[in-house]
Amino acid sequence: MIPDYWQKAVRQLEHDDRVMAALVARHADAGLISRGDPFATLARSIVGQQISVRAADAVWNRCLTAVGEVTVDSVARAGEAGLAGCGLSQRKIGYLVDLAVHFQNGRILPERWREMDDESVIAELCDVRGIGRWTAEMFLIFNLLRPDVFPLDDIGLQRAIAQHYFAGEKQSRRVLTQFGERWRPWRSVATWYLWRSLDPLPVLY
Repeated sequence: MIPDYWQKAVRQLEHDDRVMAALVARHADAGLISRGDPFATLARSIVGQQISVRAADAVWNRCLTAVGEVTVDSVARAGEAGLAGCGLSQRKIGYLVDLAVHFQNGRILPERWREMDDESVIAELCDVRGIGRWTAEMFLIFNLLRPDVFPLDDIGLQRAIAQHYFAGEKQSRRVLTQFGERWRPWRSVATWYLWRSLDPLPVLY
């Protein structure tokens, strides 16, 4: 389901930014959609780190074969030994088990995220081994549908801003931070359209 704030955000972005208006017109038939439950989404992001999409799909399918549905309980039951034959590195196996432990012991409680601001959720997620800020920000955008996330470390976002606003010239983190202020409080939406300008097929996280 597309977020209820989407059309309001789009109208404001179109009104305030001519470049954004053109991007919205080009991709008017699509929008941000949340997929997957929190644990499986985070687990899949760990599996996919630093490997191709095709390789990540193959490893994920082996995980499904090994543990069945990827849930907190199934991963915790499997443990490191049960995940060993899935094509995961030892490090990623440890990350998945640590993620399950965080959910089991209440260090991650999805039901309380509704009351937490973005930075607090990011900090909670980054306490898990193998989850850094970029992964947490992708989770906020694609799973929690938070409207104002601006992932400065994302290469695609950096490239799209350079292409559309700075004649292709790469900009510093400081410049990007300041430039992104024009899209508050809808920076997630602006980021989504900038990504689409580089790749018209939405990425599924």
